[in-house]
Amino acid sequence: MDRADIVHDNFLRRVAAGDLPAGNAPSGPLSATGAVSVFRAGCLSRALDRTSRAMQKAGQGFYTIGSSGHEGLAAVAAALRPTDMAFLHYRDAAFQIARSMQVPGQTIAWDMLLSFAASSEDPISGGRHKVLGSKALSIPPQTSTIASHLPKAVGAAYAIGAGRRHRPEHADLPDDAIVYCSFGDASANHSTAQGAFNTAGWTSWQSIPLPLLFVCEDNGIGISTKTPKGWIAAGFMHRPGLKYFACDGLDIYETFRVAREAADYVRNRKKPAFLHVRTVRLYGHAGADVPTTYLSREEVEAEEANDPLLHAVRLMDQAGAMTPDQALAVYTDTCARTARIAAEAVTRPRLKTAADVMASLIPPARACRPTNGPSAEARAAAFGGDIKAMDEPQIMSRIINWALTDLMLTHPEIVMMGEDVGRKGGVYGVTQKLTARFGPDRMIDTLLDEQSILGLAIGMAQNGFCPMPEIQFLAYLHNAEDQIRGEAATLSFFSNGQYTNPMVLRIAGLGYQKGFGGHFHNDNSVAVIRDIPGVILAVPSNGADAARMLRECVRLAREEQRVVVFLEPIALYPMRDLHADKDAAWMTRYPDPSETISLGEVGAHGTGKDIAIVSFGNGYYLSRQAGKRLAERGVNARVIDMRWLSPLPGEALLKAVAGAERILIVDETRRSGGVAEALMALFAEGTDLPVARLTAEDSFIATGPAYAATMPSADSIFDAAMAMMGKRA
Repeated sequence: MDRADIVHDNFLRRVAAGDLPAGNAPSGPLSATGAVSVFRAGCLSRALDRTSRAMQKAGQGFYTIGSSGHEGLAAVAAALRPTDMAFLHYRDAAFQIARSMQVPGQTIAWDMLLSFAASSEDPISGGRHKVLGSKALSIPPQTSTIASHLPKAVGAAYAIGAGRRHRPEHADLPDDAIVYCSFGDASANHSTAQGAFNTAGWTSWQSIPLPLLFVCEDNGIGISTKTPKGWIAAGFMHRPGLKYFACDGLDIYETFRVAREAADYVRNRKKPAFLHVRTVRLYGHAGADVPTTYLSREEVEAEEANDPLLHAVRLMDQAGAMTPDQALAVYTDTCARTARIAAEAVTRPRLKTAADVMASLIPPARACRPTNGPSAEARAAAFGGDIKAMDEPQIMSRIINWALTDLMLTHPEIVMMGEDVGRKGGVYGVTQKLTARFGPDRMIDTLLDEQSILGLAIGMAQNGFCPMPEIQFLAYLHNAEDQIRGEAATLSFFSNGQYTNPMVLRIAGLGYQKGFGGHFHNDNSVAVIRDIPGVILAVPSNGADAARMLRECVRLAREEQRVVVFLEPIALYPMRDLHADKDAAWMTRYPDPSETISLGEVGAHGTGKDIAIVSFGNGYYLSRQAGKRLAERGVNARVIDMRWLSPLPGEALLKAVAGAERILIVDETRRSGGVAEALMALFAEGTDLPVARLTAEDSFIATGPAYAATMPSADSIFDAAMAMMGKRA
């Protein structure tokens, strides 16, 4: 017999017989009405689990990871406010159900069954995934099973305090809210989770407000691997910066009491806490998982004997809240009602086309207050003597600094965060003076953890901020790439556009730095960014373009709620000269704050018809050098700057090469998985012109004299173009 059926039959039989598990007497502030509500939430959660399994067997449902054994979390929900944003563990159906009882007008059984059925009418994901979540209940949808949502919970909690100091236009969280974040005992060991705990403690240690309640639902096992007894308590009882609470999740009265104590501590003290909730896991891990294949039958039956619903029946009876017969009636009525609702839910429409599925990849636009930019007085106060220097050509790093200043003056909701961005002003000085201009609240020096940096940004976006996190070097992004792929980019997709986390992620990267750092500071791989649906990737090649593009990136984040990556070529930060020493031909004047370069707008130098050289970043700079030499040899070239690498500006690029007789792609990223692969496909499909590519080798980058040996050079670009012309170089 299926373990779900065994647990169901055991409940019916034992309640009818009065055979209830022993335990402590009910105590604490949970009222009779509250206890009954918690029990009802648990019954519905249990009924939904059983129904989802039946739906899957009938081909009407598609994912059956359940919450059975974790019904006590309904008591935790009852101890919180429905405006406390909750990032939920995937076994938290009872929590969501209990919260729905706090908000009028909810149809939680119908909503969740639509999700189980993958119906396009599912109010949270539109049929894209079986996820917990609800905009009305302040529950962003989660797909993580490895605690990747913990860093953004830290960020959201930080944003509450930051929002009290600087209220953003689109703030969503009440000033007295807390953030709730739950996970399993196995997930607590994940490096992402440990980073979040450390960040929370590190922040709290400095007395920075962080109203965050971590909740570990400890059922003692992760799929088939047991958690060592006492491990969670030992790891968190004395963790610096985290107040530890513990309760028995099988006892709804104790759970409510301790959860309220923990929530009150977090809300009043503005400090993070860790609530350790004992649970059991019924039915195995998920789907067709059979727990008796890795646990003894005695162990499985011992867990089933501790069914939290059986404990709840005993406790309510002892408290005079509900008799066992009444509890049995609630349970059976709930099961019957759930089955009736499911029969209708499975008939509702589902997504059918690629367009249907992809409709929520791009977040919806939002209205923002109009602005005319910073006043002359504000600019004069912020820039000081730099105002006069704007009339003279400058290097890229300085122009980016000025663009950031103007943007932060214009939009108070912009907050920057990263390693060394504040006091030091960044490794390359790009953020110098910004702390003096805007204060540490808006220029946040973080601890050394890229996952936490991105989590802080994602979480702050949940409360209306426009975060601009910085990753010091492109190679360091890979420590935390899942925060972009699995969290930031998926939120709109899995919430049907109801939740978004707009941001502009600045990264210093690409190659050509002379004698510094090798691969660790010269990473030329962007494939991992370009592969993420919905993410915009911008790469400027000069200072003026960088300023104009950065303004567009901020507009895209603020108004269109996009996730944008702004990749700044390190080697071009200080670049002054183009063709000859001290020619200053790569320096540009700071463009007026009103000037922008729109998404998908490419640049071009020259109108030559012999050959079109298509590149970006350092490649565009080197192609300009090669273009001069080509002209001296009678080859009339045009050099095109892509600027936007994702989404590929296909239409604009095809227009830019129109009229040319040949196309040479110069790509400083790697031959395999590089940008050139997409460009080759574009030009092969969209033109009948001969196309060649010059790329970096499939290699890491060396330190020392060979720093550029694996990448295109002005000489190799010249040679490749001459070869296409049929001429000797």
